[in-house]
Amino acid sequence: MEMMNTLFLVGTLLLCTSILASSMSSKLGIPLLLIFLVVGMLAGEDGPGGIVFDNTDAAYMVGSLALAIILLDGGLRTQVSNFRVALWPSVSLASIGVVISAAITGAFTALLLDLDWMTGMLLGAIVGSTDAAAVFSLLQGKGLNLKQRVGATLEIESASNDPMAIFLTVTLVAMIGAGQHDLSWSLLGLFVQQFGVGALVGLGGGWLLTWLVNRVNLDTGLYPLLITSGAILVFAATNMLGGSGFLAIFLTGLVLGNSRLRNLQNILHMQDGMAWLSQIGLFLMLGLLVSPSSLVDAALPALAIALFLILVARPLAVLLCLAPFVFNWRERLFVSWVGLRGAVPIMLALFPLVAGLEHAELLFNIAFVVVLVSLLIQGASLPLAARLCKVEIPPQPQPLHRTSLDLVVDSQYEILVYQLDNANWCVGTRLRDLKMPPDSHIGALFRGSQLLHPTGSTRLDLNDVLCVIGRPEHLPELSRLFSKTKAPSYLDNRKFFGDFILEGEALLADIGQFYGFDVPAEDLGKTLAQLCSQKLGPHPVVGDKIVWQDHEWVVAALDNDRILKVGLKLSDGHEGKPPMGFL
Repeated sequence: MEMMNTLFLVGTLLLCTSILASSMSSKLGIPLLLIFLVVGMLAGEDGPGGIVFDNTDAAYMVGSLALAIILLDGGLRTQVSNFRVALWPSVSLASIGVVISAAITGAFTALLLDLDWMTGMLLGAIVGSTDAAAVFSLLQGKGLNLKQRVGATLEIESASNDPMAIFLTVTLVAMIGAGQHDLSWSLLGLFVQQFGVGALVGLGGGWLLTWLVNRVNLDTGLYPLLITSGAILVFAATNMLGGSGFLAIFLTGLVLGNSRLRNLQNILHMQDGMAWLSQIGLFLMLGLLVSPSSLVDAALPALAIALFLILVARPLAVLLCLAPFVFNWRERLFVSWVGLRGAVPIMLALFPLVAGLEHAELLFNIAFVVVLVSLLIQGASLPLAARLCKVEIPPQPQPLHRTSLDLVVDSQYEILVYQLDNANWCVGTRLRDLKMPPDSHIGALFRGSQLLHPTGSTRLDLNDVLCVIGRPEHLPELSRLFSKTKAPSYLDNRKFFGDFILEGEALLADIGQFYGFDVPAEDLGKTLAQLCSQKLGPHPVVGDKIVWQDHEWVVAALDNDRILKVGLKLSDGHEGKPPMGFL
């Protein structure tokens, strides 16, 4: 009993310390995950805590479960619409990119440390994949609103490249342990098995869980538990069938998050907390597992390998993998920089330890230092890198809170909460004069601590809190009406999109006549949207830019791949006003 209470005391104390220390992240510019890792190291045997933890088998089991929950949350939040612009670039980076990065880093490691090429390749495979926990946490935690092509590519890549890194690591560990020195074609069959089984079971499990959630009546708090337990069942079953459980659980979350699902918003809120708990627990445990004193001897070569990976191997892999796709050089540069390493490399570095390989401890220490350097250098510099590479776009207005109104599964109504500030034009407007989407209603209005009973003549006031009932498809329109974003000055809509927003269907002939452009004869019958699509390719995203007639034209609004609005940034010295019918 005393041992149990001690474990509870130490565990909760570490958890609370990590959560409270996270408040330092935004002030110091340190990634949250690095703080959790450092707290674990301080609590370990070389730190003030003095806790001795060296059970690699337990660390692997707990870490695998935590990674599975993190990937489930990532799948739930990944919109399938992102696949339209990012699926094949992500697949390329998650497969070929990992192999290229592992091979280049492995060759450098073997030369630097005078190891055989198989051991060097093993280290390359261990640190070859970006980490879903790190990418999801840092992109969301830093509040970056990236261009869809860039953000979706990074998120899908990080969630789907773990299976390739795990496959390479397990295969190389087995070969080195068996004394093999050459690769064989049997690896191709094993690769197809891992990814094929993972994809089939993951998609099937997601469909089955969706059907089950929408058919059973449970207490609200039980739906997230049903999904989590069902997804972990898919993860375990896939592993037993010889497939990639990590790929399977991500696809299960993807199917669930993009389906018409009962209580979806409440499920996402609960899952967010479970994902954070998994990330904190995982990094605390990995911090406890390492002995900082053992890192000293490996520090310098590990730093050299980390810098080589960041500055050479990752950029080369990105350059080759994204060559067939429509990415400008700034986007490629940013994707290269966001090769964040996190828990996965440290987890994979446990494999050689468990197998008892000759250089296992050295590989583990190097992998740990690589993660520390990646989180510290790349993670801390993400906002600056995004600004320098110009891959951010103005954020879209969002409600303060949204939750499912789970009356009927097919109705899909939600409660959206907004608070008005002095930037909202609707302040002072009567409710009957608001142009709200169909089937949208103000369910409640709070003024201070008082609940009002609004009528059509009620005028909205500053700081009013509105509870709006509406459908998810009307979220953008309602948010533009009742919410305003707070963005840095360089992301101000006028600075970013230009002084004028033109309709995509505007004819180039009319634009040329108004602004005095000499439109080529073959383009006179084209619309502005057609011109942009011709130059940008089949999958433009908001924020894409072209230069035409010496002026900059910025995609401002889309409906799937159809350009609805284009911003015009006039060059210096050119004055004009929007033509009739333009916004």
